[in-house]
Amino acid sequence: MPSSAPTLRRITVLSGGVGGARFVQGLLHGLRTGVVPGGSAATEVTVIANTADDWWIHGLKVCPDLDTVMYTLGDGIDVERGWGRREETWSAKTELEAYGVEPTWFGLGDRDIATHLVRTQMLEAGFSLSQVTEALCRRWQPGVRLLPMTDDRVETHIAIADPEAPSGRRVVHFQEYWVRLRAEVPAETVLVVGQDAATPAPGVLEALGETDLVVLPPSNPVVSVGTILGVPGVRDALHATPAPVVGVSPIVGGSHVHGMARQLLTSIGVEVSAAGVGAHYGARSGGGVLDAWLVDEGDADQVSRLEETGLRARAVPLMMTDHDATAAMAAAAVELVSGATA
Repeated sequence: MPSSAPTLRRITVLSGGVGGARFVQGLLHGLRTGVVPGGSAATEVTVIANTADDWWIHGLKVCPDLDTVMYTLGDGIDVERGWGRREETWSAKTELEAYGVEPTWFGLGDRDIATHLVRTQMLEAGFSLSQVTEALCRRWQPGVRLLPMTDDRVETHIAIADPEAPSGRRVVHFQEYWVRLRAEVPAETVLVVGQDAATPAPGVLEALGETDLVVLPPSNPVVSVGTILGVPGVRDALHATPAPVVGVSPIVGGSHVHGMARQLLTSIGVEVSAAGVGAHYGARSGGGVLDAWLVDEGDADQVSRLEETGLRARAVPLMMTDHDATAAMAAAAVELVSGATA
């Protein structure tokens, strides 16, 4: 371990679903194996997860990003799909379809339903989402402290063109846009309902203020990391934290690797490039939230442009092909803000 690497006692990650979960999985692997400078198996990792994808379906409260992080780190995820439970069955979904119950385009697996039943029962009994998440994690033992961004109800909706609607457009829940429409319809506006009145969940501001490193993984910058930053108080906490803040680009070679970042960045007028997203987050020295930004080696020509905005930048391989490759990404992020060398 380089002597210049500071000791990492605590790391805080702002995460969406699949991309964020896989990054954290690689980060934990790197901490256990000593690949991450300054880190060790004793380093405490807190994950603040997006909850603006949440919604109610069939009377159940579903939290896709919280569950994806929990299942991934707890070794219960369906690796091929990237979401939901491994060895899942779909009997309940089939029966609901036989009854003609909508929506049929969103499927809850039989094993997955158990998680949502427990969550819904606890919420209806008066427990907060934070308390429910802690209880669910006692089963899965994800190896991190998993926090929802807020205990309040916040839901992302997408405005899309609809010639048959009186206004010429209609608004759909994020899940309908992503699952039923497959993000193939241009997004006109992103609406995060309830966000302005939300407060950070217990522990969120402390995790940002009392950490040695904050990481923005390659999660969607609009509807994952963006919604976390939109909770009142979170952005201010990032500005104020004494810890360095480093991000990993979700854009490689001019498009996203997974998901719909390209469509949603376009909807808010942000250039779909590694440099464009880095500039969108902005340097803390200029009022943004980042100190440093990793881009893929194929986007190395954008490093100088990022440095002109006040960000430290470096180009490294960003494809999360396995745990070792992802651990190397995490190590590069630490090296970039600590001055450590491999």
